[in-house]
Amino acid sequence: MNPTGYLVLETGQIFSGRWRGGRESAGEVVFNTGHSGYEEMATDPSYFSQILVTTATMQGNYGENDKEWESEKIWIRGFICLEMQESSRDHSWLDKLTSHKVPVLSDIDTRNLVITLREQGTTWGAIIQASSEKEAFQKAKALIQEEKTQDKDWVSQVTCSQSYILEGHRTSGPKVAVMDFGCKKNTLRELQYRCSEVRVYPSKTSAKEILSQKPDGVLLSNGPGDPEDVQMAAETVKSLLGQTFVFGICMGHQILARALGLKTYRLKFGHRGSNHPIKDLILNKIYMTSQNHGYAVESSNLGQDIEVTHWNLNDNTVSGIQNKKAKCLSVQFHPESRPGPHDAETLFDYFIKQVQ
Repeated sequence: MNPTGYLVLETGQIFSGRWRGGRESAGEVVFNTGHSGYEEMATDPSYFSQILVTTATMQGNYGENDKEWESEKIWIRGFICLEMQESSRDHSWLDKLTSHKVPVLSDIDTRNLVITLREQGTTWGAIIQASSEKEAFQKAKALIQEEKTQDKDWVSQVTCSQSYILEGHRTSGPKVAVMDFGCKKNTLRELQYRCSEVRVYPSKTSAKEILSQKPDGVLLSNGPGDPEDVQMAAETVKSLLGQTFVFGICMGHQILARALGLKTYRLKFGHRGSNHPIKDLILNKIYMTSQNHGYAVESSNLGQDIEVTHWNLNDNTVSGIQNKKAKCLSVQFHPESRPGPHDAETLFDYFIKQVQ
């Protein structure tokens, strides 16, 4: 029988479950409504410093495969679910998490936990192994305080250390630069399918260095944290505007918005899952999208040259903007999916059409 584990929220609530291994850890507690894709979620750099709660009942039930990873490591600080596959036939996902020292809690009332997070919003918490709630609370308090002292620029902790080049599959395609704020592998794959060359840069690269290679377009990737805390990026993008076509995804969308003079704000509990409906005014259709973010762009004071191109139909938040004069477009969701529907993949085609 597994020992008792606890999720302790900074706000005081405690949820008990089965401790399945790993190392005690603290982070922001967020939930994802996707029915599959636990490997892609755990390896998405946008989940840096976050404890992932899955609303789908069973996790680990189709095993694991490193080919499904969206980066080179697991970024989540904890994994919480109602049921975890641990049969004699297959317990590979649980083993993979714990071998990377990711703490795992199962048999938690995830419905009650998600309702709590929806009502009070995203909060910090810690996964603790303890003999009592009192002991768990004391240990969690210290862990959370320690975790909060880290650098607020989370992007700088997940970006590549130096630039690198990927060969494209289309010799007649354009050359595209990518600002890596925590880029997923599938974004790079989608670009390689359409480009002759993809050059990836760290988040603090200057506009001068990027433009020196004469890219046909620039993509701003996804990434974790508060866009206001990302150093240099907004200033860099501001210098890129008008020089070449710029396409932003998720964090890249928020950075682009700030470069255009718009403001961003923290959502109550964020958008994370594979079933978020979007109204696309560019492609003139409605489709489902994969999303993973905790911040959004304010819709007020857009200015005459900026237009909203995408709306989130769940809460009517801005999900895409365009400035034709500055030659840029961005979306708040993930057109590269992984996990999630592929409905928005054609936005990569739209991007390539603009740079050509």
